[in-house]
Amino acid sequence: MLLEVSEAAQAGGVVIIRDTTSYSGRHLLKYYINCALKREEDVHVLGFEVPEQELRAGLDSNYMHWFHFHNAYIDPLGWTKQSSFTVKQFTTADVTRLVREIQHAKASILVIDSLSWVIRHHNPVAVCQQLQELKRGGSVRMIFGLLHTDLHQQGIVDSICHLASTVISVTSVNHAHHAVAKTMHRKKSGKVIREEEFFTVKDDLTLSIEKRSGQSGHVQMQPDTKADPTSNLTFNLRLSEVEREAREKVALPFVFSQEKKSALLKQSQGSGRIIYEPDASDDFDEEDPDDDLDV
Repeated sequence: MLLEVSEAAQAGGVVIIRDTTSYSGRHLLKYYINCALKREEDVHVLGFEVPEQELRAGLDSNYMHWFHFHNAYIDPLGWTKQSSFTVKQFTTADVTRLVREIQHAKASILVIDSLSWVIRHHNPVAVCQQLQELKRGGSVRMIFGLLHTDLHQQGIVDSICHLASTVISVTSVNHAHHAVAKTMHRKKSGKVIREEEFFTVKDDLTLSIEKRSGQSGHVQMQPDTKADPTSNLTFNLRLSEVEREAREKVALPFVFSQEKKSALLKQSQGSGRIIYEPDASDDFDEEDPDDDLDV
């Protein structure tokens, strides 16, 4: 799925690359920048954490006229007035103005390196609102953001990732040369696709998808056989043909025979009634029938 992320036709997509101090996601971010440049798309980078020369290293020099770095690395907070962009300018209006000032294509790719810088100096709710407005504004086709998850509370990370169409969580694998990427992609229909891949970003920013070492070879599948739960019982649950025939001949207690039905439905010739005649010892008061009760 990593190979399809940058080529997603879905407009207004937000891709969040989650990393930690154990493994940096910037190499994967640069791979997606390089892919966009080769497609001749304007790439606008809001650079807070690394200088422009470091981010340019490895990118295809034949397409660098599509690359636009808005330098917030020198003075991210605007104290010395040396940066062309500061973290305080992360608003829908300011970012849209930057993109439209230098834009060849109809829609550009916006890269935020990194979102952690923005979140630490803005209200996380406001950051979510700005990202929502940017992806719906029409000037930006896709947004890529690098997020250092170990710098923020889990609730803030979840809020940022909730508005993303794709979330890629990268971690190292036993200090090996490759890493693992757990990708969650949310389609417009609401369907969520998850995939785990082992990858390597080479020096020339080519992406190599690898399999887990030790998984090579064939895994022999055991046939799906169901055990007989009655095989070890001390009594028999099955009936022979003779026993089955004898069982069928037994009349059930709730089933009436024809003779019993006829007897119950046969009308009686006469009718009976009970006549009670009180004697002299009976003390019966018609006005108070319960007078003889000791209540």
